[in-house]
Amino acid sequence: MDLLFPPICGGCGKVGWRWCPDWQKRVPRISKPFCERCGIPTEGVETCEKCKSNPPAFRMMRSWAVFDSPIQNGLHTMKYRRNIGLGEAVATQMVDFLCSLRWPVQILIPVPLGKKRLKERGYNQVGLVARPLSYKTGLIYEPDALWKTRETRSQVGLNIAQRGENVRDVYQANSEVVKRKIILLMDDVATTGSTIAAGAEALLSAGAQEVYVVTIARALSHHSLDRV
Repeated sequence: MDLLFPPICGGCGKVGWRWCPDWQKRVPRISKPFCERCGIPTEGVETCEKCKSNPPAFRMMRSWAVFDSPIQNGLHTMKYRRNIGLGEAVATQMVDFLCSLRWPVQILIPVPLGKKRLKERGYNQVGLVARPLSYKTGLIYEPDALWKTRETRSQVGLNIAQRGENVRDVYQANSEVVKRKIILLMDDVATTGSTIAAGAEALLSAGAQEVYVVTIARALSHHSLDRV
């Protein structure tokens, strides 16, 4: 199929690549110092003020890249322009990163879409990366173990308080799958962490032993991208 319909790089648009080598090298990464709990860059402290005052439900969270060009371009083409082949290319880039964390996780679960949005889009963009990533790392892939109980507004454009209220008690998990298991919850972009926190709480309520979180990217609107 690629011979008949050549892929286009999700970062720069170059024909013949899903994620060309030039743009693979340009993905901005998050380096230390960062919060050991949520992974947000800090000024040298081990735990950020937010995690100290309001500890998250998950055990740890890390993000592969900063939500900036070119990963921002790639995720937008995958999410809104049906560049579904990019998922496997991104997953291949994330394998070493995930393995380096050495987390004792057993099951990989993508953050789900609501039924209405899934029907409109035709796929869950997080699953496009999570599925091949599970194959490459040997994790059990359980996309149906977590689901939305109601439709929500898009989180885009909402402030922190609105995001938290929008996803409050919106997720439910299958206890038969997650009970006494260590779960890796995956999302595409971490912004305020409201969606991830709601998903982690649902998994723990269903009996999960622990929840770790990995995201493809992390939005750092209040931090210096040059410093990161």
